[in-house]
Amino acid sequence: MLMAHPAVLKNLIKQYETLRILHAEHGSEEARRQMDDVAYTLCVSTGTRDIDAALIAAHRQLPAARTEDGPLLIS
Repeated sequence: MLMAHPAVLKNLIKQYETLRILHAEHGSEEARRQMDDVAYTLCVSTGTRDIDAALIAAHRQLPAARTEDGPLLIS
């Protein structure tokens, strides 16, 4: 499976979290549409079908989430 570059994943996660906050605070339809677009891109980038799984997979693929001998860390 192709894997997205960590910088791309990090950017997508940040965008999704920002849009989720904006939508929660203001209920903006535009924020919701953009959030859905980013969620779709995260799912495609991680080979998953829902945003929760995509976020977990994206965090696991980030280099900072890995240690040589330890478990995967999700921040």
